[in-house]
Amino acid sequence: MRVVFFGTPQFAVPSLEALARAHEVLLVVAQPDKPAGRGMKLQAPAVIVRARELGLPVAQPPKVRDAAFLESIAALRPEAGVVVAYGKILPKALLDIPPRGFLNVHGSLLPKYRGAAPIQRAIERGERETGVTIMRIDEELDHGPMLLAARTPIDPDEHTPALAARLATIGAAALLESFDAPETPQDHEQATFAPKIDKSEGLIDWSQPARAIYDKFRAFDPWPGVFTPELKLIDIEPTQHAGTPGTIVAIDEGVVIATGEGAIRLKTVQRAGKPKVAAADLARGSGWKPGHAL
Repeated sequence: MRVVFFGTPQFAVPSLEALARAHEVLLVVAQPDKPAGRGMKLQAPAVIVRARELGLPVAQPPKVRDAAFLESIAALRPEAGVVVAYGKILPKALLDIPPRGFLNVHGSLLPKYRGAAPIQRAIERGERETGVTIMRIDEELDHGPMLLAARTPIDPDEHTPALAARLATIGAAALLESFDAPETPQDHEQATFAPKIDKSEGLIDWSQPARAIYDKFRAFDPWPGVFTPELKLIDIEPTQHAGTPGTIVAIDEGVVIATGEGAIRLKTVQRAGKPKVAAADLARGSGWKPGHAL
């Protein structure tokens, strides 16, 4: 089948590789290069890097609604399109070009967690199962009919990078099975949403239960992380202690902070512009004692 592929981050790479093995990929489209790293040099997204390695033609248009870009896609005469974490909503004029439409590899079990951050939000909210849904794209957000879904458990200590990597692999396999699968409408009344994460959400609220704080820590790895006004929390674990939320209740192999229910042990922390350090060493060096408010 003649296919155009739209995707940007590493999550989309396994699906691109699977398509390239099984179908004719006419063009790979990704977001423009962005500055990254300490030197803030322009870097190509993971999909572009892999597409070039595979010898596939690429495009990185600033706007997918541009008439010239739409004409270039139409000129390729694709039979179908695939979208995996492209990063922008595709216009109807583009969706209408392939006769078989566009399929999307979405990192949740739709209709749950529609939106930009389904993997992070599922972890943040303490889900113990998630999956990938292959759906046909329509003009609304993650709203179209479903062709195939594949499930996977979420380990209670699993972080976003590990879960995302597994879902990317699952999604690639499901995508290849889905082209001729029957469609099932979503139950829109059961829809939940996974909005884009804002950096401010990483600020710890010690009045929350320890498990909720730990789940946010797992979800927001690597970005934006979780932090206090003075510290980024690099490694933490929930534990059973009680006390006034936000205060130190013990200094052992870490620094134990009481929460609204249970406690969090800080194991590794980092002050802005400083190296990562063992939390217990920082506490002792700073003269922290039980009762100190963090």
